[in-house]
Amino acid sequence: MRGPPAPDVPGRNAVSRQERPLGRSRGLTAAPRRLSPERPAAARLAELPATDWWRHAIVYQIYIRSFADASGDGVGDIDGIRRHLGYLRDLSVDAIWITPWYQSPMADGGYDVADYRDIDPLFGTLTGAEALVREAHGHGIKVLIDLVPNHTSDRHAWFREALAAPPGSRERARYIFRDGRGHLGDEPPNGWASGFGGSAWQRIVEPDGTPGQWYLHLFDVAQPDLNWESADVRAEFESALRFWFDRGVDGFRIDVASALVKDQAFPEVPPEPAGGGMPESHPYFDQEDVHEIYRAWQRIAASYEPQRVLLGEIHVATPERLARYLRPGELHGAFNFPFMRAPLEATALRRVIDATLGTHRSVGASPTWVLSNHDEIRHVTRFGRSRTGIGSRPADEHLPTDIALGTRRARAAIMLVLALPGCAYLYQGEELGLPEVEDLPDELRQDPLWEGTGHLIRGRDGCRVPMPWAGDSPPFGFGPEDSTPWLPQPAEWAKFTAEAEAADPGSMLALYRAALTIRQTHRGLADASFRWLPSPHGTLLFARGERLRCAVNFSGSAMPLPQGRLGLLASDVIHGNDLEPAAAAWFELPAE
Repeated sequence: MRGPPAPDVPGRNAVSRQERPLGRSRGLTAAPRRLSPERPAAARLAELPATDWWRHAIVYQIYIRSFADASGDGVGDIDGIRRHLGYLRDLSVDAIWITPWYQSPMADGGYDVADYRDIDPLFGTLTGAEALVREAHGHGIKVLIDLVPNHTSDRHAWFREALAAPPGSRERARYIFRDGRGHLGDEPPNGWASGFGGSAWQRIVEPDGTPGQWYLHLFDVAQPDLNWESADVRAEFESALRFWFDRGVDGFRIDVASALVKDQAFPEVPPEPAGGGMPESHPYFDQEDVHEIYRAWQRIAASYEPQRVLLGEIHVATPERLARYLRPGELHGAFNFPFMRAPLEATALRRVIDATLGTHRSVGASPTWVLSNHDEIRHVTRFGRSRTGIGSRPADEHLPTDIALGTRRARAAIMLVLALPGCAYLYQGEELGLPEVEDLPDELRQDPLWEGTGHLIRGRDGCRVPMPWAGDSPPFGFGPEDSTPWLPQPAEWAKFTAEAEAADPGSMLALYRAALTIRQTHRGLADASFRWLPSPHGTLLFARGERLRCAVNFSGSAMPLPQGRLGLLASDVIHGNDLEPAAAAWFELPAE
């Protein structure tokens, strides 16, 4: 009698003998393969209408300070991105999103913009940016850049003009200046709090040396909020859109997109609902007049051939409120924060997936899925923090972390993400399985959250540590050997370099490359079809197309898979017909 089949080693095709990739010998579609330089990604994009590429795209977020340093000053730059376009092509991404590269004093990593039409010398030149766009397009990769319309830097020419001008002037009307409360006006106009700690209001000294008005800064004190009631502000940003669209940029990710318009009565913020989250009526998030701004921007984007794309970072109370930004004539997409912050528990995930698909379908929009970004603790660490991987907030830093468990869960989670209909966003380094760096020396922290909260919140630097590309010691190919990265890389990251993982068939990079190639080439993942199938408690099973299935096991016991299946990919070893906990698999049912 023969015993059960021996498990294979997890890898690009981490499958049991029943889970072998499809082959021509079975009369079926050939096994998906990585696209080589001889077959650029443009061949994939050509299969989608030029105006709809974003509906099914894989977008790779580049935090420019930490991606690759070509100049040797320790900070990532445009030429560093250009040097790694081949890596991104071979990863099979459709687009890159680059965080702000504009001129900036860098009080908040570039999200404090001093000039929206020029590149900060730290990152390169406008000529280099234009070359990057051309070269990316040559690889079939679209380019999205960040736009920061809620606030400028306090070094922006407009804000300097506002400080020099009197109250009530046109210059001050471009920002939100208000008189203070109290007999001497020495109390803030209201009790709004900054997202970086403390009051959201800062008092200025008038040109004559007397204490003056207060200006609003929902974030750092060096980031004064713009007043979107001003015609100057609206005209300036419409001009900035055209400036970058004329240079070939394919679209924008819009920072804090739901906060531009403020209630002009400036009421206090209501308390959070009992279950947490955002109140439905909020004085500076999700105001009705913000939609008029995006309808105007959409008209500009649609005037280009091919149409440019607008994606929003939107914080709202409910999925239904989010869908209103995605109605025809407004934004093309918005980040799915409820999914990113959901626990790895089948019931919770199914609930947020259903809500996402339903509300997006109601307005004809394509959903987005994301696990990490430059503002959140890396998901390998989050997923290793508790039974369901919830520990996602800075206050959870004290929780014990099982990185091995977090990695297994992360492998399963990305297969869930890439099997869902819609657009997926990847954050640089997640394809290497990078964990959060939680032991950065306090004196090296640069996130304004650290200082703004009086050192209570360590901030976001831990997910922004520079990428490890190659070698056995820092800077791991991030920059020249004699350079020092702006944040220190852990010595143990030698095992996470792109070079090391490219040579390891069991690595996270190998799994991402295999999964992305299948997603780009498999017919079942190319349309919007999706339906849930019955599965044991704590697991997810759904169909894409007629025969493709995705199984995800977040329970505490093995999940049985159907016999006779034709395997595509698994996140971990499959023993016989059992999918182990914290694992996922893609497979096809045999043709009838």
